[in-house]
Amino acid sequence: MVGPTRSKLREAASQPLHRPRSVQPRRLRRRITGAAGPEMEEEPPEEVDTPELPLPVDGGHLPGGARPCSPPRTRNRNAQNCLQMEMVTKTRFLHRFHFLNSLLGPLLDKVHMLRRRQFSRRATICTAAFLGLLHWIHLVTLFENDRHFSHLSSLEREMTFRSEMGLYYSYFKTIIEAPSFLKGLWMIMHDRLTEYPRVINTVKRFHLYPEVMLAFWYRSFMGIMNSFGIPTKTCWNITRVQPLNDIESCEGLGDPACFYVGVIFILNGIMMGLVFIYGSYLSGTQVGGLITVLCYFFNHGEATRVMWTPPLRESFSHPFLVLQMLVLTLILRTSKNSRVHFVALCLSNVAFMLPWQFAQFILFTQIASLFPMYIVGYIEPNKFQKIIYVNMISVLLCFVLMFGNPLYLSSYYSSSLLMTWVIILKRNKIQRLGVSELNFWLIQGCGWLCGTIILKFLTSKLLGVSDHIRLSDLLAARILRFTDFDTLIYTCAPEFDFMEKETPWRYTKTLLLPVVMVIAYFIFKKTSRDILCVLSRNTYFRKQLLEHGELIFHTLQLLAFGALAVLIMKLKLFLTPHMCVMASLICSRRLFGWLFYRVHFENVVFGILTVMSLQGCANLHNQWSIIGEFNNLPQEELLQWIQYNTRPDAVFAGSMTVMASVKLSTHHPIVNHPHYEDADLRARTKIVYSVYSRKSAKEVRDKLLELHVNYYILEEAWCVVRTKPGCSMLEIWDLEDPANTANPPLCSILSQNERPYFSTVFQNSMYKVLKVNRGYNYP
Repeated sequence: MVGPTRSKLREAASQPLHRPRSVQPRRLRRRITGAAGPEMEEEPPEEVDTPELPLPVDGGHLPGGARPCSPPRTRNRNAQNCLQMEMVTKTRFLHRFHFLNSLLGPLLDKVHMLRRRQFSRRATICTAAFLGLLHWIHLVTLFENDRHFSHLSSLEREMTFRSEMGLYYSYFKTIIEAPSFLKGLWMIMHDRLTEYPRVINTVKRFHLYPEVMLAFWYRSFMGIMNSFGIPTKTCWNITRVQPLNDIESCEGLGDPACFYVGVIFILNGIMMGLVFIYGSYLSGTQVGGLITVLCYFFNHGEATRVMWTPPLRESFSHPFLVLQMLVLTLILRTSKNSRVHFVALCLSNVAFMLPWQFAQFILFTQIASLFPMYIVGYIEPNKFQKIIYVNMISVLLCFVLMFGNPLYLSSYYSSSLLMTWVIILKRNKIQRLGVSELNFWLIQGCGWLCGTIILKFLTSKLLGVSDHIRLSDLLAARILRFTDFDTLIYTCAPEFDFMEKETPWRYTKTLLLPVVMVIAYFIFKKTSRDILCVLSRNTYFRKQLLEHGELIFHTLQLLAFGALAVLIMKLKLFLTPHMCVMASLICSRRLFGWLFYRVHFENVVFGILTVMSLQGCANLHNQWSIIGEFNNLPQEELLQWIQYNTRPDAVFAGSMTVMASVKLSTHHPIVNHPHYEDADLRARTKIVYSVYSRKSAKEVRDKLLELHVNYYILEEAWCVVRTKPGCSMLEIWDLEDPANTANPPLCSILSQNERPYFSTVFQNSMYKVLKVNRGYNYP
C-alpha cells in the first residue's frame, strides 16, 4: 500500500513544475508582500549590488553558450521546492491519519449538537419560568380586581368561598387551628360536624389531600418565621360604608386565606410553564409553545376559572393532567423509553386523581383513545402493555392512599384497564380465528367496550357504590334525557348545563377553532390513508407506515374532550387547553413541511398570530376591566347571629351553599353540604329541600327532627327563583312528587305563618332562621 501511495504523491508533487515560469515570481511577490489591494502594474526588478564573479580562464565566455545564472531565479527555485515538499508532507500526513478525521469529525459534530441542545433546553426552561410568572401575575390581578380580596376581613374572605369551596377550605382551617398538625388531621378524619351525627373520614370522602398538604406547609412556614421573629402579615383597620362596622384586614402569607389562594395561583402559574414545554415538544419548535401560550391567554375565560373559584378540585388537579399528558406524549413519541418515563407517568396519574373525584373519567377517555391506536398498530404491544400496567398501579396507589375508597375500583377507568389487559393476553388466540384484519379490529373494539360497561356495573354492585352519582351518570342523563330529583339538582346549575351556543363563535373569533380544525383534518387524512394501506396489504407496518402515534392520540383526545364539553359546560376546562396545545402543531414540519417549502415559515406564523391577537387582546382587556368588591351584608349578619346567639352544638340545615359557610365560619354542626355524590347525603338533602315542596309542614318538621335539626335557614328567594324552564325548586318537586301537586307551596306558607311547627328567631332581607319546634304533635 505504501508504494502506490508514494508514486501518487510524486505525480502530485511533479504537477506544479509544468506551470509557466513567468507566473512564479508574481505569485511569490504577492504572497510575500501580502498585498491585498487592487492589482497594480508590475514593478521592475530592483538593482542589487552583487560582487562580480571571476571570469573563466579561457576567456570571458561560459562553455556551451551558458548564461550567467541570476540569484533571484535561484531563490525562486528554492521556494518552489519548499512548496512541493510541504504539499507532499501534508498529503502524507492527512492520508496516514485519515481514520482519525473520520472518527473525530462525527464526535465534534455531536459535541456541537449537544451544546446547541443544552442551550435550547436552558432557553426553554427560562422561557417557561417567565411565562409561569406571567400567568401567576395575571391570576392574582384578576382575583384581586374582582373581589378586592386584600381589603376584606377574615369573615368576608371566608364568605367569598361559596358552596363546596367553603367546605374544602373549612378542613384546611380546622388543621391549622388545631393544637398540632396530627391532632388536626385526626379531627378531619373523624369528623362529626359535616353530616351530624354521623362520623365520617372527610379525607376519604372529599379528596382532601391538597388541604392536608397546604395545612402542613402553612404550619411549617409559620413555625419557621416565628422562630426567627420574621413578620408574615400586615394588618390595617378598614372603614366601611354605613351601616357596616369597621373591620381588621390582614395581608401576607401569614394570613391563612392569602396563603391558601396564593399556593393555588403559584401551582397554576407553574402549569403555564408546562403548557409551553408541552406545546414546544409536540410541535418540535419553541414557536409552537409560544402559540400554545398565546392561545391560552387569548381564550383565558374559556380555559380556566381558577381566578374566580380557587379552592375547587380542578384547580389542584388540572396542572398535573398537563404534566401527565406531556409525559405520555414523550412515551408515545420515543422508541426507547426508560423506567423514569413510566415512573413519572405513574406519579402524575396519582397526583391528578387524588384531589378530584371526576379525574378517573378523564383518564378513562385516555384509555379509550389509546386502545384503538393499539388495535390498528400505532403503539407497539410491549409499550402499550407497560402503559396499562402503570395505570393499574396508579389506581391501586390511589385506592390505598384514599383509605380503600371503593370508587377507584368501580369506575369505568379501572374496568377499562382490566378489559384492556385481558384483550392483550388473549390477542393471539383471537388472531388465530383467521378473520380479516378489519374484523379482527372490530372484535377487539366491541369486546373492550361491552366488557368495560358490564364490568363497571358488576364491580359497582359488588362494592356497594352503585347509588353514587359520578360524571358518567350525569353524561348518561344528558344523552338519554333522563331526569329525576338528583340529576336536576346537578344539571340545573349553569356549570353543568350544555355548552353555550356562543362558545364556538368565541373560539372562532380568536382563530383557535379554525386552526385546530385544519390540523385535525390533515391528521385524519394521513391516518385514513395509512389505515387503508394496512387493510389492503393485510399486515402491519408500525415502523415504516404507522408513525407519529402521538398526533393520533391528541386528535382522539380532542374528540373526547369536545364531546364532554358539549354535554357539560364545566368540562371546557379540558377542551380549551387541549385545543391550545393542538394549535402548536401549525408549526410542525411533520404536518406542514410541504407548505413551508413554498411559503416562509415566519410569514405563516406571523399572519396567524396577527389575526388571533385582534380578538385575543380584546378578551384580555375585558378581563382586566372587571373591577368589583365583595360585599354580602345579609349573610354576614346571619353568620354573626349564629356565632353569638346559638349554642355551639346547635344543628343547622338549609341550602347546600349556605351550609358550607355555616360550617366554615361558625363551626356549627350541619346535616347536608354541597358534596352531593354520596347516596346517603343525597337522601338527607332531599329531606332538607322538602321545605320548598308542596308537602305538609308537619311531615317536613318530623323528617327534620329525625335528622336532629335545631334550626332551619330558609331562603325566600328559593321559593320563586328559576334559572331556566323546569329548574325552580317547585317544578323539580312537582316532577318528583306528583301526588301533592294540588297543594300550595310550603315555602309560601312558612313565609307568612310558620307556626305551630316552626318559629322565627332571626330574619333579614335574604334569610329567615326557623327554629324546629319539638313539642307540638311530635311522637
